[in-house]
Amino acid sequence: MPVFKTKVISIGELALGGANPIRIQSMTNTDTMDTYSTVKQSIKMIEAGCEMVRITTQNLKEAENLRLIKKELQAQGFNIPLIADVHFRPDVAEYVARIVEKVRINPGNYVDKKTNSKIEFTEQEYNNELEKIRTRLSPLLKICKEYGTAIRIGINHGSLSDRILSRYGDTPIGMVESAMEFVRICEDLDFHNLVISLKASSPNIMIYSNRLLVKKMIENNMYYPLHLGVTEAGEGEDGRIKSSLGIGTLLASGIGNTIRVSLTEPPECEIPVAKAIVNRFGIKPECNSIDEGFCGTEYRKRETIKVNSIGKDNVPVVITEIDSLNTGKPFLFDKDLAPDYIYHSGVNTAIIRYSEFQNNSSDTETKSYPIFKTNEFANISSNNSEINFIYGKIKEFDKSIIEKINTISNSVIILDIENENYNNKIAFFNFLRKENCNAPVIIHQKYSEISKDELKIYAASDAGSLFIDGYGDGLMISLLNCKDNKLLSDTAFSVLQACKARITKTEYISCPSCGRTLFDLQSVVKEVREKTNHLKGLKIAVMGCIVNGPGEMADADYGYVGAGNDQVNLYYKKQLVKKGIKSSEAVDELIMLIKNNGDWINR
Repeated sequence: MPVFKTKVISIGELALGGANPIRIQSMTNTDTMDTYSTVKQSIKMIEAGCEMVRITTQNLKEAENLRLIKKELQAQGFNIPLIADVHFRPDVAEYVARIVEKVRINPGNYVDKKTNSKIEFTEQEYNNELEKIRTRLSPLLKICKEYGTAIRIGINHGSLSDRILSRYGDTPIGMVESAMEFVRICEDLDFHNLVISLKASSPNIMIYSNRLLVKKMIENNMYYPLHLGVTEAGEGEDGRIKSSLGIGTLLASGIGNTIRVSLTEPPECEIPVAKAIVNRFGIKPECNSIDEGFCGTEYRKRETIKVNSIGKDNVPVVITEIDSLNTGKPFLFDKDLAPDYIYHSGVNTAIIRYSEFQNNSSDTETKSYPIFKTNEFANISSNNSEINFIYGKIKEFDKSIIEKINTISNSVIILDIENENYNNKIAFFNFLRKENCNAPVIIHQKYSEISKDELKIYAASDAGSLFIDGYGDGLMISLLNCKDNKLLSDTAFSVLQACKARITKTEYISCPSCGRTLFDLQSVVKEVREKTNHLKGLKIAVMGCIVNGPGEMADADYGYVGAGNDQVNLYYKKQLVKKGIKSSEAVDELIMLIKNNGDWINR
């Protein structure tokens, strides 16, 4: 398979790409005109480990103030690259390119526009638009070449232009082509100090888009560094899991050179999460190669047989490990997040359906299903159990074991993927396909000596990456010496939710906030979550501003989007339904909108 080792570019004195470490960055959420607050927050981010600081730059006054911010940071001994985040204003990009080390532009709103007013372009109209882009982009490239300034071509799934949407739709290929058009123009004008990013609020779309981008770049002999991130990931556990799923899956397969974790929290809180992801997946330069694990630019579910409630069209099951059944049933699971099965790792190892165990008066009455290690399974002649679980590591499932699994139709594989790299995991499923094995596979990810926070971050990409590509029929997560059964079960459900493999709770999409946000985003998200988290299966977006908000929340059921000072717009299924609501009334209006559409249920 081809190697994707990117070229090295310079962002000020910072080298990015090639064999350099994965770089960590974040973005301030202060008013760019407030020099003191922006400098103070930037220092917090830098001291936490941020290597590049991005600052929103909406107009020429903010562009000029970046000069003061940069000067003050340098005066305090902080000489790291600054990135100007520019939308809609080529004149601002051209001005600020003389001041900062990198300028981020979004092709969807730099020259093109998204107005939803034009849905068809003739070939001539399409080419005319490309020529306009070339003409408008040329001055910026000239300035950047003169000043040594890098450019990030940053595509957001929710802000593709009318022109791109007319030809490719709101799809990963549309995101890729939006970036490639700008890259081709840059190369034609001999500008190569580029970073490319394709971001989405959905980890699935973000992963598929970046894989497709890499394939296109290899085909065109382009090797530019990639910036990774799941935009509008949210806050708390869900934001961390979605970010780790998207970023970690790509880093594990050799894709990515710099990352930003976007949480609806103070930006310095993003850095420890980014560090954890990088420390696990991105510290070895030799990982930057595309191997057998590079796959999947769209979702394809592995075909499996049905064994009881596992496999085929069933949602992935959750199995939670316990060490004893003689504890008076102390399991404290939420109603909708109770595991489907429990795994008793005692003397008589067995898998038990949780509902049966919960309803029976004693564990002696509970029906259990046998679990065999691969060497034990090799020696049985037949088994009449409704389910036979066969447990082992990848290397233990040789051809003879798979042949036997094929002869016993009620077999379910429990695959121990501890310490297995991404390519080995994908190779195992390729092996099953080659051997015509359609047995369901439960993914078992084990950990030892990690924190509970690391458990969530690691499990998302270690195990979640397989569900992104349609390979898992169930998930079991174990942590050595962990007695918190609820933690293990909840983490498994959260990972499956982030992969869109099994929906069991409300999903929230919320941006990390920036200088464009004119209300307290974190408190609003908290209030919305507290009042709506019982609405299982709904997707609710809380967005800071109209730049990316309406687009990135396009697949949400309901959207709360900042529209100006003390103004909020409410959306239902992409449609603006209430405009200019006072911030103090907006959450109550959102709840009323949900009720009026019949999606509200009482707790």
